[in-house]
Amino acid sequence: MKIDVHTHILPENWPDLNKKYNTHGFVTIEHHKPCCAKMMIGDKVFREITDNSWEPKTRIDDCDKHGVNMQVLSTVPVMFNYWAKPEETYDLSRYLNDHIAQVVNDNPKRFSGLGTLPMQDTKLAVKELERCVKDLGLKGIEVGTHIHGRNLDDPEVFEIFRACEELGAAVFIHPWDMLGKDRMPEYWLPWLVGMPAETSLAICSMIFGGVFERLKDLKVCFAHGGGSFPFSIGRIEHGFNVRPDLVATKNRVNPRNYLGKFYLDSLVLDELALKFLIDLIGEDSIVMGSDYPFPLGEHSPGKLIEEMAELNSVVKEKLLWKNAAEFLGLQEDVILKALL
Repeated sequence: MKIDVHTHILPENWPDLNKKYNTHGFVTIEHHKPCCAKMMIGDKVFREITDNSWEPKTRIDDCDKHGVNMQVLSTVPVMFNYWAKPEETYDLSRYLNDHIAQVVNDNPKRFSGLGTLPMQDTKLAVKELERCVKDLGLKGIEVGTHIHGRNLDDPEVFEIFRACEELGAAVFIHPWDMLGKDRMPEYWLPWLVGMPAETSLAICSMIFGGVFERLKDLKVCFAHGGGSFPFSIGRIEHGFNVRPDLVATKNRVNPRNYLGKFYLDSLVLDELALKFLIDLIGEDSIVMGSDYPFPLGEHSPGKLIEEMAELNSVVKEKLLWKNAAEFLGLQEDVILKALL
């Protein structure tokens, strides 16, 4: 059994909000040849994608090839659009969420889903969150590591997280619009260096801002193994201890106490790194994630976990699917159906 918590999907087409709202900056899609498309921002290509980004059958075939029973679908982070007017982002969010819900409803054994929200507006975000969970049956939401420059301890963002806790909605946090990208014009560094830093910043913001302390039942998972956070915890804790006047201004609980209180996905692409994660945060707090269908992901989802000889079958089961089921609140009957 494998549940892949970290996969991205797009509709084959979506409305051109640039034309609808007489604005610019929203991603459009250009199908330039069979099974291939370009994601465009203005006249620039953001990313070329193939039909595994939108075609459920292609995804299921790939899952069957690698023994993945269920994918958890979420949008591509560039589609967050937290920079736009709230009603514009809300418009596209509803379209994207309806699409994910439809794919899940059409293939309930193979897919589960996470919605996206207009996080720049608390009321609209909570309204769409409630629709995602209560009406569409999605298991939670995907959120960026910041909300157009506001960190995840922002008071208005906190209210959205509070609503997630009340609804039992899982929160998957993914880096986007990377820190320091202007200094990284070459070598794909925003993805190689900026993303891990973004995720560490998000985790630290939620710890030091007291989000986890105040919302103890909030279920949160951070992408890419928590980025650079796990490998910086010694420095982070030391800073907390030696300069509490700068670090512990909102929360006086040692950051190390929160290890194991949130989930990390397994996407570290290195055996030693994954072993370190297991030792650091525990075997109950890591979920399998591949970043399908993109090139920086694990191309054979779960292979790293399966091939680690030092992990026994109990631990492998937890990492491959049991922890994901707990994170998502999947019922046993749903899991059994996925196996049939």
